[in-house]
Amino acid sequence: MKVADFTFELPDELIAQTPPPERDGARMLVVDRQAGAWQDRAFRDFPSYIQPGDRLVVNNTRVMPARLFGRRADVPGTLQQPTGVVEVLLSKPLSETPLRWEGLVRPSKKLDVGQRIVFPEGLEARVTAKGEYGLRTLEFNSGADFHEKIERIGHIPLPPYIRREDVAADRQRYQTVYATAPGAAAAPTAGLHFTDDVLASCRQQGAEIVEVTLHVGLGTFQPVRARTLSEHRMHSERFELSAGAAAKLHEPKGRVLAAGTTAVRTLETAAQRHDGSIRACSGETDIFIYPGYRFQVVEGLLTNFHLPESTLLMLVCAFAGTELMLGAYRHAVKERYRFFSYGDCMLIL
Repeated sequence: MKVADFTFELPDELIAQTPPPERDGARMLVVDRQAGAWQDRAFRDFPSYIQPGDRLVVNNTRVMPARLFGRRADVPGTLQQPTGVVEVLLSKPLSETPLRWEGLVRPSKKLDVGQRIVFPEGLEARVTAKGEYGLRTLEFNSGADFHEKIERIGHIPLPPYIRREDVAADRQRYQTVYATAPGAAAAPTAGLHFTDDVLASCRQQGAEIVEVTLHVGLGTFQPVRARTLSEHRMHSERFELSAGAAAKLHEPKGRVLAAGTTAVRTLETAAQRHDGSIRACSGETDIFIYPGYRFQVVEGLLTNFHLPESTLLMLVCAFAGTELMLGAYRHAVKERYRFFSYGDCMLIL
């Protein structure tokens, strides 16, 4: 199966650059897999699709202000001068003592092993290892106050297709209302539509809200560079499915509905590790779901519209069928839906 099989034409003006005025104000394309049809609705209609006993699984990861600007220590000057300026996008922690993180750096050609980077507030890092495509291992000089400093000096890492700098409002809008577990480099964007009122309506309809954690990493920004799906390797991401969440999912109730592809990947990873049974587990997952995959847990999916030739589009095609999904995407383009992180959404049942 070729990566090029998962492409579609998307006008640039449909790529949402800002969130909708109201968090729950997005449009929602509802796709019926069995009927092979779709219907234009609004996200505020989402609770009406809930059935008593449903488990709505959400990803409670919290986006870090993980985009840092510093300067190479061997270049004199300040951060206000362009010479020697470095951009770092933190991806995931590697160790606590010493404090090491994986990160994507620019310009990567200037940052070899041993290079030191200085940031505001006395924060420094040293490159200790090089990876592919600009990845570096960074060892920081800070300890207990590291996250406090990051909160003050870091920027929200908006996706590269949002062609503007982050603003103060992004700290709230590029974050779900249930985000409690810091560690993500990007938001689980299907969850951005939920408000406390919508979640309350889902509970009133009979749903139980189940929280899992998957810290979205750099893989969400990286293009698929292979020509075929079998050649692609996913970046690993940290996840956790607690004993309490597993118990709620294990009960023989209604459907399991996933709010986002990250919730899907968490649930299906857990099932793979326990022969189809949902049990508590945590660790790293690099699960790659594409057409031909047999879903063991997820029965419904709320998701945003994804990039052409992306692993996220491949996942939804695996869930609903490639022909149906690409047809739905063409309809969304025709009807001027807003695409990607700050865009509209799709409910697949």
